[in-house]
Amino acid sequence: MLKKVKEIMTKDVEYCTLLDNVFEVAVKMKDLDVGAIPIVNDEQHLVGMITDRDIVIRGVAEKHPGSTKVEDIMSDKLITIEPETSVEEAIQLMKKHQVRRLPVVENKNLIGILALGDVALQSSFDHQAEEALTEISEDHHSTYLQ
Repeated sequence: MLKKVKEIMTKDVEYCTLLDNVFEVAVKMKDLDVGAIPIVNDEQHLVGMITDRDIVIRGVAEKHPGSTKVEDIMSDKLITIEPETSVEEAIQLMKKHQVRRLPVVENKNLIGILALGDVALQSSFDHQAEEALTEISEDHHSTYLQ
């Protein structure tokens, strides 16, 4: 039987809101030891993600202060997944879009995150997770070398 995303996703996901600034997001990342934070609006609908890379590339490198609004540097073109989706399909989505984590949404609400690490912890998927990570890493390295 195919495992569903909801069975292995991280459920208690910390997030920030559009009212937070980049400094507050960075502090939350540091405190939680994570590299990405979902951004939700007043209705708890997922509207963006900020990664540590976004903060460096769109924030620091463009000389934006820590008081910059999150929406000015967050990624709003999101690849999301639903809780009933199979883990196999999630892995394919990660490979296709070169991402290591997928926000899990239901009726636009953030209900979890599926990270490549969550998939790798499942013995039945460890080979697929390793393969996905290799593909994602190879594509990123080639981008940097061009």
